Amino acid sequence: MRLSSLFTIVGTFSAAAAVSLVSAYFSVGMIETASESDVLNELDREGLTWAEVDTNGLQVFLIGTAPDEATRFKALSTAGRVVDAARVIDQMLIDEPEDFAPPHFSAEIMRNDAGISIIGLIPASSDREDLLSQFSEIAGDLEVSDLLDVADYPAPDGWDAALRFAVGALRDLPRSQISVDAERIAIKAMTESGEEKRRLETSLARRKPDDLRLALTLTAPRPVITPFTLRFVIEEGKPRFDACSADSEAGRDRILRAASRAGLEGKASCTLGLGVPSRRWPDAVEIAIAKLAELGDGSVTFTNADVALVAVEGTEQVLFDRVVGELEAALPEVFALHATLPKAPEESDEGPPEFIATLSPEGAVQLRGRIGSEVARQTADSFARARFGSEKVYTAARIDEALPGGWAVRTLAGIEALAQLVNGAVTVTPDLIRVTGKTGNTEASAEIARLLTAKLGDEANFDINVEYVKKFDASLGIPTPQECEAQIVEIIGDRKITFEPSSATLDASAKDILDELADLLKKCGDIPIEIGGHTDSQGRESMNEELSRERAQSVLDALRGRLVPVASYTVKGYGEVEPIADNATEDGREANRRIEFKLLRLEPDEDVETTLEQVEDQQGADAAPAEGTGDE
Repeated sequence: MRLSSLFTIVGTFSAAAAVSLVSAYFSVGMIETASESDVLNELDREGLTWAEVDTNGLQVFLIGTAPDEATRFKALSTAGRVVDAARVIDQMLIDEPEDFAPPHFSAEIMRNDAGISIIGLIPASSDREDLLSQFSEIAGDLEVSDLLDVADYPAPDGWDAALRFAVGALRDLPRSQISVDAERIAIKAMTESGEEKRRLETSLARRKPDDLRLALTLTAPRPVITPFTLRFVIEEGKPRFDACSADSEAGRDRILRAASRAGLEGKASCTLGLGVPSRRWPDAVEIAIAKLAELGDGSVTFTNADVALVAVEGTEQVLFDRVVGELEAALPEVFALHATLPKAPEESDEGPPEFIATLSPEGAVQLRGRIGSEVARQTADSFARARFGSEKVYTAARIDEALPGGWAVRTLAGIEALAQLVNGAVTVTPDLIRVTGKTGNTEASAEIARLLTAKLGDEANFDINVEYVKKFDASLGIPTPQECEAQIVEIIGDRKITFEPSSATLDASAKDILDELADLLKKCGDIPIEIGGHTDSQGRESMNEELSRERAQSVLDALRGRLVPVASYTVKGYGEVEPIADNATEDGREANRRIEFKLLRLEPDEDVETTLEQVEDQQGADAAPAEGTGDE
């Protein structure tokens, strides 16, 4: 009986233990499955799909290869939000790249009156000692501060070219900050003048490597404008500025808006400078432009605080009086107004007197028309020779003692205005000085206006129609056509542009010459050039002429392929007719086989008389010269 009870008790406990074990097993399995599922879902929501999860009892194992240490840590943190972090076992690996990414190479270069400092990270392949040596040469006796670090990684594409360009720019910019990396250079600098600023902008833009982006910020000090001049003209309903000055950007904007309201279209410029006679300069200019617009045509000229309003002949007296009265009342106190309504000139048998000075594209100056006395004529001739060169001046003006007072001063002012042009003409009459022509100075109109108002006073009436031509702008470093012709000869030197025998196909050795010519001709721009081909005397003349023309055409095509603007170029085959050596010898025949570049001379402008024949014709039409003038 006792044994039976014992078995019963043992059996009961055994059964209970078995049930507990089964229950525990299934409970742990449910916990493992839930933990694995919950952690995987959370990892997927965080975008960590590379991570895998395994469980062993209450332990949660994270498996997989993380792209970096930060991502691995993020996976651990994500799993720790789902289960107790103590249960998370990290079995993840980190993906290590085969090569570390090179650092970003850059440098900051600063130059001022204290010296040069450079800071940044450069590749070990850059010659640091040579770089610092160049900085020392640029700085002279000033200090060079070296704060460079070096990393032993390959230099990125473009780095060496960018660094060379930066050093070259630093030579031209005594006060500058230059930021360099392989793809971009940013330059901030102060220049001495507006002209220097424009020259450097053009020079740096040309010199930069093609694949390099350039951010250029150059500033120039404001000039002192003397006299402080503004001239606004409305001619046949078309407004324009002959000169515009302002003392601030806000004032400039107000003046340009006033001109726009008066009908000015397109882009206009206004020079910012020092020397303004009153803080109310923009107020006075706005009022004067608005009143001139009411008159319709005419001009208003500010010379410091003097204001000259000139209406056109035929303006209604009532309108003129009203506008002048309102302008006088509205101008700030410091400004003084002088208004003129021209009267019709008195008729005479000879017509109104005039003096004309012309400047040809080749630099020849001719003075003709009327002048008041022999002394005045000699003075004008001497003044012109001093300005343009003795050999370039031809004087054919005749004496007229009945000219208005101040005529000599007006003629000298006209000659001085002509000196601001590359070519053009100045016409002086009793009521007007008219200046026309071409210039390479963007400020020429303003400078001529200031010159004439300074020489002739605020009552001066003049008309300036000057065209800016970029190729004449010396500040841009663009060579003149004559300089281009001389530089072509210099580049070719003793070398020749050669061809395959009896063919118009360029020889491979011509590549270097053509490359150098293309670099020059791109700077020369659109100038008329003849490419002439020449041969020796061997063979038929007609065949030689055709071969020489084809060779000249091949040169033109090669230059066009190098992006030279060749629209104004011509080709000509001379064949054997212009030898430069003896065709009886091999050396002579070799010399005669050649390509020549020749600048085609432009004809003078039709509306500007420049030839001596025209002056002589005019001289004969006016009258015989007075005795003692030296004319025959």
